[in-house]
Amino acid sequence: MLARLQPMTVVRVAVAAVFLIHGSFRALTGGYVPFGEWFGSIGFPMGIAWAVAVTALEVVGAPLLAAGRFVTPLAAYFILQTALGLWLVHAPNGWFVVGAGRNGMEYSVLLMVLLAAVLLESRRR
Repeated sequence: MLARLQPMTVVRVAVAAVFLIHGSFRALTGGYVPFGEWFGSIGFPMGIAWAVAVTALEVVGAPLLAAGRFVTPLAAYFILQTALGLWLVHAPNGWFVVGAGRNGMEYSVLLMVLLAAVLLESRRR
């Protein structure tokens, strides 16, 4: 069974799991409220609604991505979402997530590269 598993399937499922865990934690802990307030503080109208939408897309979209459904639009969406987070949050903190820095952009860049690979693979089929 494992011998038949395609490498890009492993990447797609792993990346989807990251988004599912991220969104589920936010949903279950009420983290969408401070997330929405932060959106409002940087000028997004209806910040809570944005935060709920992002959270819902992670919780609903990630399992669909893992299952191989709507791969192209979901991978593209998650690339854009991650790029926005990189630009607004992580890039100002430099490159490193830990060690030589804190909360930097290296993890976001890796996620976007993996998502780009998933997206490109989905377009080949």
